Amino acid sequence: MPPSDGIALLKTTLAMVLAGGQGERLYPLTRDRAKPAVPFGAIYRIIDFTLSNCVNSNLRRIYVLTQYKSISLDQHLRLGWNIFNPELGEFLYTIPPQFRTSETWYRGTADAIYQNIYTLEQERPRRVLILSGDHVYKMDYSRMLRFHEERDADLTVACVEMPRERARQLGVMEIDADARIVGFEEKPADPRPVPGNPRAALVSMGVYVFRTETLVRSVVEDAKRNTAHDFGMNIIPDLVSRGRVFAFKFHDENRKEVQYWRDIGAIDTYYEANMDLVGADPLFNLYDRAWPIRTYQEQYPPVKTVFDGEEDAGRPLLNSLVAGGCVIAGGVVERSVLSYGVRVHARAKVEDAILMEGVDVGRGARVRRAIIDKDVIIPPGCRIGHDPDHDRRRFTVTEGGVVVVPKGMPVD
Repeated sequence: MPPSDGIALLKTTLAMVLAGGQGERLYPLTRDRAKPAVPFGAIYRIIDFTLSNCVNSNLRRIYVLTQYKSISLDQHLRLGWNIFNPELGEFLYTIPPQFRTSETWYRGTADAIYQNIYTLEQERPRRVLILSGDHVYKMDYSRMLRFHEERDADLTVACVEMPRERARQLGVMEIDADARIVGFEEKPADPRPVPGNPRAALVSMGVYVFRTETLVRSVVEDAKRNTAHDFGMNIIPDLVSRGRVFAFKFHDENRKEVQYWRDIGAIDTYYEANMDLVGADPLFNLYDRAWPIRTYQEQYPPVKTVFDGEEDAGRPLLNSLVAGGCVIAGGVVERSVLSYGVRVHARAKVEDAILMEGVDVGRGARVRRAIIDKDVIIPPGCRIGHDPDHDRRRFTVTEGGVVVVPKGMPVD
């Protein structure tokens, strides 16, 4: 495609990021914040990855559809994403429910678009790119847009291969030799395997490109029916049977041997994705200057490690991500992710843990395989992640054995 056509393709595309879900599976991290605003990787919020994909793809006309507990998300977007110039036709705007076409909150992903048809009428894009605000991956959306146009598609769905046991929680598709989707099922009990690979299934990434007329017609028709008002459950299966629906196979900009796409909408997958970042050769590369991940970074002093003279703490930091303002004051941190302003006192040990902003780990405390939310003070000598029965009486413990201490919770 000639460069001028590529520019026109991007300028006639509108991106809409779905960021209004309650995030029940991420509770208690979503007790006081929207799911896309949950901190991730020491300095980021989850939504930063989707928005960085947009900017790195030269897509700069973006609406973020918000709903529940959106204050911190709105603040983050204003502070970290005010990089667009409206005079050049660029923007990033948040849209809470407007109650233009309904007197309800967003009832599902398709209903969120239906309630914002007015915005589509005002913008009049040729196509709409619909994205989720709770996935971690690197993707050049312009590749998918070209694929969509070349096939004159009504709908294009981004897809990636995944082990069948994990695919049960996602939308699974079947395609023909031309990449046309001939079958689609949301959260099947027995996912259809990929031909030639019985252990894998082809799953939806929650990234869709719609011809605008097709999108509007589909969500209007869906709004008249008693459905879940969901793209995976209702819109896509309906279009597969009567439209031109294609699958675009994920082209990973992460530049690793194994493709990286993570749905981190649940505590255990969120924890695992953070732990993916701390290895010597991390699965997800945050350091690629050709594909930067943007965020808002607060003004903090440099990280500091302190030897208190009482005993040899060994290596205070090992295989960890540590944000600005952290002080490791005679303690030890291994394979962990520390957000801004965390303090680890003498003889304390933190391992395989996620500590959010302002957490204070007291002298001699032990924290293992845990997520400690913002502003929690862990008293001296406390043990978290070492006695499962005791932890369950005090905190949330996931099926995977991860202990979660809510924001600001008193710990004894």
